[in-house]
Amino acid sequence: MPIHRPLASAGKRACWLLMGICLGLPALAAPAPASFNGTSVSLEQALERALQSNPGLAAVGRETEIAAGARQQAGLIPNPELSWDVEDTRQGNRQTSVSLAQPLELGGKRGARVEVAKRGSEIAWTQLEVRRAELRAEVRGAYYAALTAQERVRLAKTSLDLARRALQAADRRVKAGSISSVERVRAQVLADNAQLDLSQAELELQRTYVQLSSTWNEPQPGFARVGGELDAVPASITRGALLRHLDESPSLRLAAQEVARGEAQVDLEKRQRIPNLTVSIGSKYDQTARDGRGERVNLIGLSMPLPLFDRNQGNIYAAQSRADQARDLQRATLLRLRSEAVQAYDRLRTSEQELALVRRDLLPGAQSALDSMTRGFEMGKFNFLDVLDAQRTLVSVRAQYVRALDAAAQARVSMERLLGEDIGHLGQ
Repeated sequence: MPIHRPLASAGKRACWLLMGICLGLPALAAPAPASFNGTSVSLEQALERALQSNPGLAAVGRETEIAAGARQQAGLIPNPELSWDVEDTRQGNRQTSVSLAQPLELGGKRGARVEVAKRGSEIAWTQLEVRRAELRAEVRGAYYAALTAQERVRLAKTSLDLARRALQAADRRVKAGSISSVERVRAQVLADNAQLDLSQAELELQRTYVQLSSTWNEPQPGFARVGGELDAVPASITRGALLRHLDESPSLRLAAQEVARGEAQVDLEKRQRIPNLTVSIGSKYDQTARDGRGERVNLIGLSMPLPLFDRNQGNIYAAQSRADQARDLQRATLLRLRSEAVQAYDRLRTSEQELALVRRDLLPGAQSALDSMTRGFEMGKFNFLDVLDAQRTLVSVRAQYVRALDAAAQARVSMERLLGEDIGHLGQ
């Protein structure tokens, strides 16, 4: 038996289906975060993902919306007040009045209030810019730390390979009777230590991957490695250019805006000393007037508080103190940023000088010494201790090189955090 469904039910289903499609459209149209190819992530991809998905940045961005609401509210005028009064509710003696009162703000309070809200909006946007700069520096720092960890893993693998080669050479010498088995045990200990160093380096590498992915709110990294090389970190900046651009940094601009807001607040509190005027109009009906026939009269009133005791003295003093505090903080911020910038610059210059020395002299010399010692040991010209010493020297020089690369990268990150921008394109 066929079942006939009401048309109203079908219409409801169609309506719900249409609503579901419409609600789903924004999600389909929203741009998805940048995805990784599953194996490698570049610095640009990491920065894009963090700026899109970092919850801390999103929370700071809400401050701009809060400031917009405060600015809108500051420009509104006071609402009028409607009142209805009845005197003597007995029939025949009743007096009824209706009035409308409108407060009028005098002394430019509304304009001063809007100015304070405007300064607050500027501060909110600059705070967002500061947080973006901090997040970019955080991502770059984590990215370079991951590059450093990858280099340390590669170095640990090389050290393990050297240790195994030394162990194989020791085995051959022991079998040939050239050295005692004690030397072979020492080579085995060295290989075991190299294996342990590799395991620790791999654990540290995974930690840096997690630290990097956490900047875009992912507890587990969705990539297998980070692309690029530490040697490809952008060139440095001169001290003069650094200090020049520091004066335009978001942090200093934020401090200056705090001073401007403090001064605007002082102006507002001073204007609050001027009392507001309230104008009222209305009508009163008196049933007892004119021998009980009643009479209606118009009412007009003006009211204003007398500033005899409260002249907003306390709020003015507090606002002036906050403005002075903002000026002190501005000077302190300038000194702190300059000190941190100079320290970061000095660390960068020291690291670059160390890198130049290691590249030019230490690495080639250590590698040449190890190659010579290894060939001589296999031919019986050197003892095993000489080979071990040359191997440890090369490993130490390579580790020094990686540390210098990391120090240079982190110093650049510190300067970029202070400046609020990439130093690669700044003038020298």
